[in-house]
Amino acid sequence: MKPLLLFALLLVNSALSIAQTIVYGTVLNTQNEAVAGANIYLEGTYDGTSSTIEGTFAFTTNELDSQQLVVSVVGYQSFHQPLVIDQDSIGVTVALQEAVSTMSGVTISAGAFAASDEKKGLMLKPLEIVTTAGALGDISGALNTLPGTQTVAEDGRLFVRGGAGYETKTFMDGMLIHSPYGASAPELPTRGRFSPFLFKGTTFSTGGYSAEYGQALSSALILNSIDLPSQTQTDVSVMTVGVDATHQHRWENTSLLVKGEYTNLAPYQWLIRQAPDWEQAPVAGGGSVALRRKTSEQGMLKLYGYANRAQLIVHQPNINRSGKKDRIQLQNDNLYLNGTYREALNDRWSLLTGASYTRDQVTTSINKNPIVETRTGLHAKATLVYDASEEMAIRSGIEHFTDREERRYGLPEEDTVQQWNDQLTAGFVEADIYATRRWVARAGGRWEHSQLSQTMRLAPRLSVAYKTGSASQVSLAYGSFYQQPESTLLLRTERLLPERATHYIANYQRTRDGRTFRAEVFDKQYRRLAKTAGARYTNEGYGYARGVELFWRDRRTVKNADYWISYSLLDTQRDYRDFPTLAAPTFAARHTFSVVYKHFVPALRTQWGARYSLASGRPYHDPNRDGFHQDLTRPYHNLSLNVAYLIRQHIILYASATNVLGANNIFGYEYARHPDAQGTYARRAIEPSAPRFFFVGLFVTLSRDGQTNQLDNL
Repeated sequence: MKPLLLFALLLVNSALSIAQTIVYGTVLNTQNEAVAGANIYLEGTYDGTSSTIEGTFAFTTNELDSQQLVVSVVGYQSFHQPLVIDQDSIGVTVALQEAVSTMSGVTISAGAFAASDEKKGLMLKPLEIVTTAGALGDISGALNTLPGTQTVAEDGRLFVRGGAGYETKTFMDGMLIHSPYGASAPELPTRGRFSPFLFKGTTFSTGGYSAEYGQALSSALILNSIDLPSQTQTDVSVMTVGVDATHQHRWENTSLLVKGEYTNLAPYQWLIRQAPDWEQAPVAGGGSVALRRKTSEQGMLKLYGYANRAQLIVHQPNINRSGKKDRIQLQNDNLYLNGTYREALNDRWSLLTGASYTRDQVTTSINKNPIVETRTGLHAKATLVYDASEEMAIRSGIEHFTDREERRYGLPEEDTVQQWNDQLTAGFVEADIYATRRWVARAGGRWEHSQLSQTMRLAPRLSVAYKTGSASQVSLAYGSFYQQPESTLLLRTERLLPERATHYIANYQRTRDGRTFRAEVFDKQYRRLAKTAGARYTNEGYGYARGVELFWRDRRTVKNADYWISYSLLDTQRDYRDFPTLAAPTFAARHTFSVVYKHFVPALRTQWGARYSLASGRPYHDPNRDGFHQDLTRPYHNLSLNVAYLIRQHIILYASATNVLGANNIFGYEYARHPDAQGTYARRAIEPSAPRFFFVGLFVTLSRDGQTNQLDNL
C-alpha cells in the first residue's frame, strides 16, 4: 500500500505543479439546440477546441487569473465571457444569439444551388455526386440531374438554360480553371478533370450570380476545396477503367495530399463491344498534389497542382468520303496550378487572394495532318471583405486575366499559325444588406476592360429575397453578363466584341422537415453574339432563352431514402454563327425531366440508386427539306442503376450501369456537304459509342481508426 500511496501523492503533486485547469461546457442556441463545430478558445492564447455534434466541449489551459472566453461560429454572433481561472475545472454554458443576417433563415436563392449551405436544401455534396446513378463520379454528370441543365450526352459539358457549353465557367477557390474538361474526339463525350472528393462545397449558379464572377454568359460552377482533412489516410481504387491511389497526411496545422491515377479503357472495350473503330483506346495518366497550411486561427494557405496526359486513336466514318473513315489521333497535355491565401486582418476586414495558371495543349491528327492547339491562361485576384455590421457586408476586389491561344496547322506544304492574345482587367464591388429579418439584398456591379477588343463595359447585378413564412421565401435576380466569344472564333476574327446576356430571374423556395420545393422562372436576352459575315464574324447575332423550372427533394418521407425530381421547360432561339434565321440551337431540348432515388439498406450494408432521365427531341437541320432546323430527334431516355456494398467498414464494392433498358438514343444527324445523283443529301446518325456503360470498382481506405471509407462512412 505504501508504494501506491506514494505514487498517488506524486501524481497529485505533479498535476498541481503544472497547474492545468479544465474548461468545459455546452454550446446551445436560443432554442436550446446543440451547436456543433463552434470555435472555443481563450483570447490571446492557443488554448481551445471545437464543440462536438452534441454541442459539448472541453480543453485544458495553463493560464491563470482573468481571461476572456470567446466562442464563434458562422451564423451566430460572437460570444465573449470573462473567466477567472482559479480552480481545477470551470463549467460554462454558452447561449449563442443568431446573427441578424441568418436569424430568419432568408438567403438569396435565385439561380443558385449550393452544396455548402444547408438552409438551401439543394445540395450535391461529394458523396451525393459519386452515388448518383449515371453520373459515374463526374461533377457535371451529377449536376445534369438539376433543373436548368440540358442533356447533351455526346458532349459531356454543362449546357445551362439555352447556353452553349463554353458559356459555363468553372472556378476552384475563386480562381478560374481555363480547361476544366478533358479533350476528346468529335461525338465522344468528355469528363471533368477533378474528383468531387477534392471539394467541400459546390455552388452551381444557373444565372444571376455574384459580381465577383465574370466572363460567363450563362452559368458559374464554383468549387470550394477542403481545408484540412480530419486524419491521415490512404485510398486505393481498382476499377474496370483503371486504378488510382491517394495518400493524405495530416499534421496539426498542415496537410499534404499526393494522388496518382491511370486510366486505360482497352480491357473494358475488349469485353464490351463498341461502335467506334478504336485503334488505341483512351489512355490517361497523371497526378496531383495539394498542400494545406493553417497559418492562424482564420488564415489558410492552399497550394494545388495537377498534371495529366491523355491519348486515343479512333477511326470515324466520314460521310463525305464515300464510306471511308477518318483516322483521328489525339493527345492532350494539361497542367493546372492553383494557389490561394485567406486571412482575417482584424475583426472586420478579411483578405482573400490567389492565382491560377493553365496550360492545355491538344494535338489532333486527322489522316496524319496534325493540328496543335495550345492555350495558356493566368488568373490573379485579390478580394477584401468588410463586415461593416451585422446588417451589412461589403465585398470588393480586382482581378487580371491573361489568355493566349495558338493553333498551328502542320501540313506538309506549309506551317500555318493562328493565334489571339488578351489582357483583361476587372474589378467588382458588392454589398449584402440584411435590412430586416425578412429582407435581404445583394447589390453591386463589375467593370471589365479587354485589351483585345479595346472596350470597357459595366455589368450591374442585383438580387433581393423576402421571407414569406417560417420555411419559405421568394427571390428576384437581375444581372448583365459579358464573355469573350468562343476561342475558335477569335482565331479567325480577333476584333470581335464581348458577347452579352441579361438575366431576369424569379424564384420561390420552401424547405421544411427534410423536404424542399423550388420553382423558378427566367428570361435571358442575348446581344452581340458572333455571326458569320462572309469569311469573317461580326457581333450582329442575338437571341433569347426563357423558361420554367421545378425541383422537389425529399429526405424524410421514406426511411433511409433520398430522392429528387426536376423538370425544365425551355424556349430558346438564336440568330448567330451561320444561322440564316432565328432558330433553336441543336443542343436545346424543350422539355427535360430527371428523377434520382437512393436507398440505404442497413441490414444488407448496401446502398442502391436509380436515375431516370427524359428529354424531348432536339432540333436539327435536314437539307432535304425546306426550312431551317425543322426536324427533331427522337426523345432521349436513360435509366441508370448503381449499388454500393460495404464489404468491410473500409472496403466498398461499387457497380453501376447506364441505359439499362437499351434505349436507342440519337443525338443528331450529320449530312453530306453535297447531294448525290438523285439530289438527296446522305446522312449519318450520331449515336452513343455503346448502348450501355458498365462500371465496377473496389475502393479501399487505410486509416488509423479503420472506420473511414471513400463513400463517407456508408
